[in-house]
Amino acid sequence: MKKTALLAFAFLILGSLSLAAAKTFTGTVSDAHCGAKHAVASDASAACVEKCVSGGAAYVLVSKGKVYQLDAQDKFKGMGGKSVTVTGTIKGDNITVTNVAERTS
Repeated sequence: MKKTALLAFAFLILGSLSLAAAKTFTGTVSDAHCGAKHAVASDASAACVEKCVSGGAAYVLVSKGKVYQLDAQDKFKGMGGKSVTVTGTIKGDNITVTNVAERTS
């Protein structure tokens, strides 16, 4: 009985650790005002996103139809409207960003 409880506890702990592990998301950088309107990377999207951000909106990531809030706003400067790969941990619809890179294709 104790071995079963100990084994279940170990799986619970390891499962929790894997949930906190960094994940990779691909999508388009938009802004909180326009959201999923800029789901496709383009020059027009880039101009709109950067204008909205300069007016006070926050950068967001649109990935697979979902809009994610991003904590490291400074890492996205100049990436509005571009296709990116974001690495970080997720909690709800918030991504704690560790890295962001522009996608070339």
